[in-house]
Amino acid sequence: MLENTRAIVLRSVKYGDSGLISTLFTEKQGVQAYIVQGARSSRAKSNKAAMLQPATLLDIVVYHKPNSGLQHIREMQYGYLYIQLQEDIVRNSIALFSAELLLRLLPEHAQQQELFRFAFKYFQWLDQLDIETVANFPLYFIIQCSHLLGYEISGSYSTNTPYLNLQDGAFAAVPPSAPPYLDIEEAKALNALLNIEEIKQLKNIALNAAMRNRLLDWYIEFLHRHTQHLSSIKSLAVLRAILH
Repeated sequence: MLENTRAIVLRSVKYGDSGLISTLFTEKQGVQAYIVQGARSSRAKSNKAAMLQPATLLDIVVYHKPNSGLQHIREMQYGYLYIQLQEDIVRNSIALFSAELLLRLLPEHAQQQELFRFAFKYFQWLDQLDIETVANFPLYFIIQCSHLLGYEISGSYSTNTPYLNLQDGAFAAVPPSAPPYLDIEEAKALNALLNIEEIKQLKNIALNAAMRNRLLDWYIEFLHRHTQHLSSIKSLAVLRAILH
């Protein structure tokens, strides 16, 4: 049947001489794989290959067949046109990391409409907000994805619970017995990130590059331990080099 839905491109790989197989996070059907014949042809209408780059926001009309491995796109257009993201190396690197995180985290086909709506808006914020805000976006994104998927940190930072226990996913009174460790200042910073109410508050949380990397490593390891299917994130190395 034909279906209209918004979508976020997570990955595209070459298929045949001129086609692509694109993995999209859709609002209505979760993560789906689509075959797009002729997308890389020089005669492809609307430059389909460019539209199917990771982190692109789309409005699509698709032929959806339940239990089918590959779906087909009938029509597509931009759901939002980026102003700065594609030309700005910092924003672009964060966008690629965020799209890959969704690709690694999300199970296929499962509907995740609340997470989709957050992610669709997040990429627009990444494009629009001033550069002082976006450095903390990767941490904010991984925390919000974790929360919306049900993987949450318990408790909060206090003088009585100043440590983070990775295995329990909780603030604790005693230091954890096994790595990775966060010091008290890092635990306090993560607590501040966990309690963000508006995305514009991110620029009020001062983190240097080393602290930001340690917090991101800790949270990725937390998800590795608790989701049991998160594989390595290849774009992380590029992100580290950019946000040095």
